Amino acid sequence: MPKDTPAGECPQCWQHAHDRRIHRRLKPGQNCPQCVDHMINGHPYLVPKKPSRWW
Repeated sequence: MPKDTPAGECPQCWQHAHDRRIHRRLKPGQNCPQCVDHMINGHPYLVPKKPSRWW
């Protein structure tokens, strides 16, 4: 199982990029319907980053 989604990343993109089990059922050359929908419609949300305390 992959690590938790890092700050500033989309959970779905992160999971689909790092968990091979998700795309295992797809045939060669077949696109993942969830990934295609996500590319067309964009990210539902991003994991928030912690506020910068540099200043």
